[in-house]
Amino acid sequence: MFRRLPEGDGLAVDVPVVIDGEPFVARAGDTVAAAVFAAGRLACRATPVSASPRGPYCLMGVCFDCLVTIDDRPDQRGCLVAVAPGMRIETQRGTGA
Repeated sequence: MFRRLPEGDGLAVDVPVVIDGEPFVARAGDTVAAAVFAAGRLACRATPVSASPRGPYCLMGVCFDCLVTIDDRPDQRGCLVAVAPGMRIETQRGTGA
C-alpha cells in the first residue's frame, strides 16, 4: 500500500483540493496522481469497455492509466499535473467525454 514519507523538516505546505467530492489536503509539489494515492484511492479511472479499475503505473505520462477529470476537463494525465489550491479532481469512468 502507498504511504507518505514523513516530513522531517515540518515545512510541508498544505494544498486543499477536492477528490471525488470530498475535501483532501495535499502537499505542495504533489502531482494529482500522488494526491489521489495519498487520499487512499488505488484507481484513477475505469476502462471504457470493461470498467476495469486502473491506477497510476508509470508516473511519467506514458501509460495513460492516471487519466482523471480536473476542474471539469476530462482525460488529464494526473501524473503530469501539480495540485493547486481548490482544484477539483474526479476519478474518471470510461472516456471522460
